[in-house]
Amino acid sequence: MKSNYKLPLGFLVLFSASSFLLAEDWAGFRGSDRSGHSKETKLLATWPKDGPKQAWIFKDCGTGYSSPAIVQNNIFIMGARKGEELLLKIDATGKELWNAKIGPVFDFSGNTFSGGPNGSPTVDDNLVFALGSQGTLICSDAKTGQIVWKKDLPKDLSAEVNPVGGGPEKFGWGYSWSPIVDGEKLIIVPGGSLGLLAALNKKTGAPLWRSSDVKLQAPYASPTLATIDGQKTIVQITQKGCVGVNPEDGKLLWEYKRESEYHDVVCTSPVISGNLIATSVGFGDGMDCFKIEKSGASFQAKQVYSKKEIANDNGGIVLVGKHVYGFHLKRAWECIDLETGAVAWTSSRKAVGAGSVIAADGRLYVLAEDSGEVAMLAASPEGYKEISKFKIPELSSLKKSRGRLWAHPAISDGKLFIRDQELLYCFEIR
Repeated sequence: MKSNYKLPLGFLVLFSASSFLLAEDWAGFRGSDRSGHSKETKLLATWPKDGPKQAWIFKDCGTGYSSPAIVQNNIFIMGARKGEELLLKIDATGKELWNAKIGPVFDFSGNTFSGGPNGSPTVDDNLVFALGSQGTLICSDAKTGQIVWKKDLPKDLSAEVNPVGGGPEKFGWGYSWSPIVDGEKLIIVPGGSLGLLAALNKKTGAPLWRSSDVKLQAPYASPTLATIDGQKTIVQITQKGCVGVNPEDGKLLWEYKRESEYHDVVCTSPVISGNLIATSVGFGDGMDCFKIEKSGASFQAKQVYSKKEIANDNGGIVLVGKHVYGFHLKRAWECIDLETGAVAWTSSRKAVGAGSVIAADGRLYVLAEDSGEVAMLAASPEGYKEISKFKIPELSSLKKSRGRLWAHPAISDGKLFIRDQELLYCFEIR
């Protein structure tokens, strides 16, 4: 992912190369490469009892589960105010600079979970891409907020969301994935009879290709880019398993099919290491690991194991070294050896509650979805270890009755960002 702004020469002169490398952008959902990892170092090894210093709090994000994207200390996030979904830009002091209208909030009778955008913005050069819950995709100028182009995915691309788990036909709980950039292409997941994946020209929104040989409705999980055995690949979990698609033309490279489809919502993006891919789905399904093997010009996906471990519904999983970390069935945190599927440890009921996880500087950063506790854990297969823990000072009063803290944390330039609906916290962790 490219940086959003070019730094002036004077800035570079003032700082040494080593100090500059400590700062890293977090340009989209779960980081610039979607791995949930920050490469920042020299972060605090422990926190004070009451938590790290709060730099600021912004209290007008609106409702929704969008996680922040941070580029050169500018924060981009989505939220709904007065029934209208917005893309917001916030500066390094917590001041709103602009907002761009996306469209009306998607809601329906019986929806007790969400009331706003579920995906996260993606930043590339001076463009910001944001997907609303009704399938309206906008591209805005990062400096001014002016909308460069807009697409209505259900109308323009015959897009459909798989309604498994609830919600109206072809919409489910609303569009929730986050787009990703590959060179001049914006990779999206419209779903439907015309094809699961699509590529648009990122500058104009013009369609480039559709993965017409993968005719599936969209899940809630976001696409990931990886290079596997020399082949750049879009990796996308589906209701049936997982597919790999060529980003150049949308052709199917391989498909991993489970013996049975996932029986509820699919939200968690895979983790990838070399030619190993691991998927995780909650509600009792668990983790599948498969290997991509190349034979001539063809690729095949071969199962390594399928286990009812780390059944993760929406908090994300993260790979540190050879081990995968994430919460399992809302019950406990688990650590699994990626290559073998062996469980290294399972936390006790006294551990921090289920939630989302990211990694930085050899440690895990966890946000508990019920309590608002934020914990720093050791990223070690030796056992569950809480290093520090605190609770955010204030919880949102705008959540729907069954809503939780489902926006994933983000780390950039020595700061930890935590979102609960309208509240966005910025903590100093360096």
